Amino acid sequence: MKQRKNYNISGDPQVAIKSGNSSKEENESQKSPAVMEKFIEARETDTVELKRSLTLINGIAIIVGSIIGSGIFLTPAGVYENAQSTWGAIVVWALAGVFSLIGAICFAELGTCITRSGGDYAYILEAFGEFPAFLTLWVTIIIIRPVTAAVVALTFAEYAIRPFFLDAATPQHAPQLLATICLCLLTAINCSSVKLAMKIQDLFTAGKLIALVTIILAGFVYLFLGLAEVDGPSQTLERNSFAAPFDFKGEDFNYPKLSLSVYNGLFAYAGWNYLNFVTAELIDPYRNLPRAIWIGLPLVTIIYVMANIAYFIVLSPAEMILYSNSVAVAFGSKTFGSVQWLIPVFVALSTFGGVNGTLFSSARLFFAGAEDGQLPKVLSFIHVRNFTPVPALLFQVIS
Repeated sequence: MKQRKNYNISGDPQVAIKSGNSSKEENESQKSPAVMEKFIEARETDTVELKRSLTLINGIAIIVGSIIGSGIFLTPAGVYENAQSTWGAIVVWALAGVFSLIGAICFAELGTCITRSGGDYAYILEAFGEFPAFLTLWVTIIIIRPVTAAVVALTFAEYAIRPFFLDAATPQHAPQLLATICLCLLTAINCSSVKLAMKIQDLFTAGKLIALVTIILAGFVYLFLGLAEVDGPSQTLERNSFAAPFDFKGEDFNYPKLSLSVYNGLFAYAGWNYLNFVTAELIDPYRNLPRAIWIGLPLVTIIYVMANIAYFIVLSPAEMILYSNSVAVAFGSKTFGSVQWLIPVFVALSTFGGVNGTLFSSARLFFAGAEDGQLPKVLSFIHVRNFTPVPALLFQVIS
């Protein structure tokens, strides 16, 4: 993967190009003005580098798609149990969203001042120098990003398989095999085309938003049907998390547990800084980076708060805690009836898009580190036709 030679092209499109190419290429380029213009345009953009091709919609999809993964389906019970009240849990979800938005706004300022890829690493490098940036980079590439990708891919595999084995045990090692296939497939797509990777990101982000809106609507339909009963509110509504008090089991309110509640909430918002890892590929980052953040973070916060309200409408406090690792599945069993298998499909869609966003952004971090000499130089190589950081992507999936 060598960098192509830059060509010095000048003159009117109908004038012959003196670039040291073969006479055959010169003759081909002189056939018509239209052909000549395309030839000049191709040569003028011939530098092998990551191209600015990400639009505002792509930026929003990276933020929203990276944040909404498995968290909103798995962590609501942890937030509720440690907040020790329904309204306290809702406040924690809202505050976690505001806190993430503040962090994202700070990163928007940094991203418009330092318009290169790398995110946290690039900003620490500029502010504190090479050694702190080196430590950040290596911790991220050895532990944080590989573990994140693996966990989200395994979550995808678990839920993608579940609809096929509703009444039976999942085959041994099947989730690990499917997770591996997921990682390899998405890595191959990211190696082949940035546009294709972004189409997948846009598609699955739209899919997970539709899934969460469906859950929210199902919760409110459940509420209205219960309130509309002739004999008054159904017994199920009288036992839901809004009506029934939190079971303290004879203990007093535990204030230190609130920190665990906030931690669980912030975990579900992880990914708000991912767009900063690909700033160098964002079209007009001075405008689109802040816009994507201002659109994406409030949207996710609203969706998260409303989804938790839907969970609380349907599930009792005991059910919230009993099904702590599968709150969404318990919700689906009470609201979706015979099509409750849709919930695992929703989670699979959500996590698949999350894996794609993680792989796309992580590769740019490795690429940025290699450009600065913090990683082997080979990781900064770019495919000469696809303009994708293939070595960085391959290194990521192997690690």
